[in-house]
Amino acid sequence: MIIITGAAGFIGSCLAASFNEKNVNELCLVDDFSIESKLPNFNDKKYIFLANRENVFAFLAKHKIKAEVIFHLGARTDTTEFDNELLRKLNFTYSQQVWHYATELQIPLIYASSAATYGMGEFGFDDQKSIAPLQPLNPYGWSKQNFDIWALAQKETPPFWAGLKFFNVYGPNEYHKNRMASVIFHAYKQIKTKGEVKLFKSHHPDYRDGEQLRDFIYVKDIVRICQFIYAQHKHIPSGIYNAGTGKARTFLDLALACFAALDQAPNIHFIDTPADIRDKYQYYTCATTKKLEEIGFSTDFYTLEDGVRAYVQMYLEPQKYW
Repeated sequence: MIIITGAAGFIGSCLAASFNEKNVNELCLVDDFSIESKLPNFNDKKYIFLANRENVFAFLAKHKIKAEVIFHLGARTDTTEFDNELLRKLNFTYSQQVWHYATELQIPLIYASSAATYGMGEFGFDDQKSIAPLQPLNPYGWSKQNFDIWALAQKETPPFWAGLKFFNVYGPNEYHKNRMASVIFHAYKQIKTKGEVKLFKSHHPDYRDGEQLRDFIYVKDIVRICQFIYAQHKHIPSGIYNAGTGKARTFLDLALACFAALDQAPNIHFIDTPADIRDKYQYYTCATTKKLEEIGFSTDFYTLEDGVRAYVQMYLEPQKYW
């Protein structure tokens, strides 16, 4: 049995879909399944159990579920959320409960951290360095940073654990994320409705408009990292791992890739970055991938162009889910 929390969300539902494609259907999917906008993410998945996140531990005990691994991907992922108590409850305290459960039953645990923990990147993006100096830019980033610090300090642990720092993930099953959906998703919607893409202007002297840089990673590569670490967990060290491509690309590259995927001529305009995020805006992110490579993972990732083309043509245009 494989437990996936956040299974009605973006990455969790994609992980479940990938397992189903491999004929692995012994899944226990955990989430708040009452959210209607998330229904298409899981209603065609094959699984054994659906468990509500609020009473999941009682549910697991009642059904005597002994899992082979827990993928803890559920979280409040809104980077504009400023309710610290909510973030603490969902991203820190709940993650502690999952950790203690995995420790008590000695179940390997793979959980979602975030590249938001790296803040402005003033200390680099290296998962082989101490995370203590990092300064996230928002409460969401701090909720992930605080749990990573807590996990590293624990003496009682699952038999294996990995915190994956997801960089800028895009791909199918993010239809419900609204403002927090990927820039690729928003660019596609703008092209389809208005024939143009609006990108944020640069408010930083070192970057021209549209040349802000991100490490964009297709969700199928994220799933591949998750499954590789699960498959190799007996042979690799526990700890924090970056989940990014190691290549930084501009938002201008992204927009051009969207137009190319739709076989349309580019039509790009620049607008001011919203005031509420302007002073917390990352101008550059790029994962180091040496640690993944050292454990034998093939970093032959989708290029931005190939990933955008696959996402647009296989999922967004036919309005399909994975």
